[in-house]
Amino acid sequence: MSRNPKRRPTHPGALLREDILPAAGITQTELAERMGVSRLTVSEILHEKRAVTADIAHRLGRVFGNGPELWLNMQKAVDLWEALEKNKREYERIETLQVALS
Repeated sequence: MSRNPKRRPTHPGALLREDILPAAGITQTELAERMGVSRLTVSEILHEKRAVTADIAHRLGRVFGNGPELWLNMQKAVDLWEALEKNKREYERIETLQVALS
């Protein structure tokens, strides 16, 4: 099943805020302590004001036991979608080269 390209992908902070933290029964403060980061960092991620970096992805992956890839892939989807929404007309003007890549 493919996702709707007109809909912004889910930010990793939304998944944490809406699903994971309630299911785990932990607070933002406890997550911050477990991750070794400030509560502000966690709060900004949960409120989608901060992107999940490679460092944060490793920390989240360690806390929840699912590795960094999930978190980085979610953030990558958001970043790519937002860039396309912002710059679509510019991207459409870029000529594509016909080069075989191996």
